[in-house]
Amino acid sequence: MNWSETLVVVGIVLVLLVWLTWVSATRLDRLHRKVVASRLALDAQLVRRSAAAAELATSGVLDPVSSVLLVEAAREASSGADSGARELMVAVPDLAELVESTRLDAQTKRAPSRSTVSNALDSGLGEHRAQAESVLSATLRTALEDPAELTDLYASPDSAALLDAVAAAWYRVQLARRFHNEAVAQAQRVRAKVLVRAVRLAGHAAMPQTVELDDAWPAGLRRPGSSSGHPGIASAPAA
Repeated sequence: MNWSETLVVVGIVLVLLVWLTWVSATRLDRLHRKVVASRLALDAQLVRRSAAAAELATSGVLDPVSSVLLVEAAREASSGADSGARELMVAVPDLAELVESTRLDAQTKRAPSRSTVSNALDSGLGEHRAQAESVLSATLRTALEDPAELTDLYASPDSAALLDAVAAAWYRVQLARRFHNEAVAQAQRVRAKVLVRAVRLAGHAAMPQTVELDDAWPAGLRRPGSSSGHPGIASAPAA
């Protein structure tokens, strides 16, 4: 092989390496955005669950002790949600509008920049927020653990509507957490590749982390769309 042939081979190899690097960088950027978007979606669903739980607690359909405990648990979870949203808005200035509109169930067309997205990858729920959401799950399960009481609640259209609202919000929480953890797992797999680590395509961005909290389903709570009192699922699978 003469020098010209060698030069052609080297050129092809370099082009291939540049192309692979570009593909990897594009994919990693897309996955980072997906992680942040799914984190915002999870936050919105947790906020809705807290609101549904608070409405159930203040409706007067539960016993006084359960109502007081549930109000306190929902308030604590909501407080953590506000803190988490503020942290995201500070960490990702370009996402401030998206954070707020997501919490209000609106949509935005703004897309965060690559650099600001990378700064928010490690802004998970945090220990306090995850604990507050887990306490809310446990409190709801305790408040809804009596089958006879649940049967009476479902017999009334008003209280049944409140329970269905909690169930719908809870189900979306499980789905949102599963999708978020799947997005995190995909990002972690890509960042573990040799080329990504060798070229440092992730820069100084923190490694995305899964959200771990107790979201086990209350045994007697009806699944969304179900007209019977069959038990719900135990929990959504964590990715």
